[in-house]
Amino acid sequence: MKINFYARDNQQQKQPYGKLFPLTHGSARQEEEGSPWLEQIKLEEQLRASVEEKAAQGNYAVAIALLNELLKIRPNSAMDYNNRGLMHFRNNQIVEAFTDLTKALAINPKLDSAYNNRANCHAAQGNLDEAISDYDLALDLNPGNVRAWINQGITFREMGMYELAIENFDIASVLGNSLQERIYGERGRAYHLRGDWNCAVADYQQAIALLSVRQDLSNYREKVKIWLSELLDPLKFSI
Repeated sequence: MKINFYARDNQQQKQPYGKLFPLTHGSARQEEEGSPWLEQIKLEEQLRASVEEKAAQGNYAVAIALLNELLKIRPNSAMDYNNRGLMHFRNNQIVEAFTDLTKALAINPKLDSAYNNRANCHAAQGNLDEAISDYDLALDLNPGNVRAWINQGITFREMGMYELAIENFDIASVLGNSLQERIYGERGRAYHLRGDWNCAVADYQQAIALLSVRQDLSNYREKVKIWLSELLDPLKFSI
């Protein structure tokens, strides 16, 4: 099972948007019953299950401690460095996150999710050009990485490059049915800031409709509602 996190959806950051990337698994070795590796494999599985549980609860410090134990077992696991980097990011430890993600990429330069995650670190620090470069690397490796398309689109929007942002959201939209509520919400914001209010209203309303059945995204639903209210009643938000 994979858990999806919206790593830049952090109200303590300057850009509280839905930056998307998943907690990923390293592949466990298949061992026969009675193998001397069996207990180690069971321990790894237990640790990974606990990491997912603690991450889902928002207990990132404990998740990091569990990943420390996993990395003692598999010190060359790019996925575990990637996951620990993600947990550090969610715990507002950007420097530690960046270090882990860079280590993951040194081990596996083709790990597109680590480039996406490291780009989010760049963006959180305001290094938007570096973020764009890492998103490009993620997308070169995996053009189907919807999260990277969305994240890069948000970064383009933050840079005032609304046309490029909308292109990214359009591409993300046609890649599949996942994350459509995020795509509509973020694209609506790009239209809004560009001054295309009719398109913005349509996207905001579609996002809110999709989010109405997602209790786990209630905070994001409220954010989109605020954006819509800001558009429809600008005087209220100019005070």
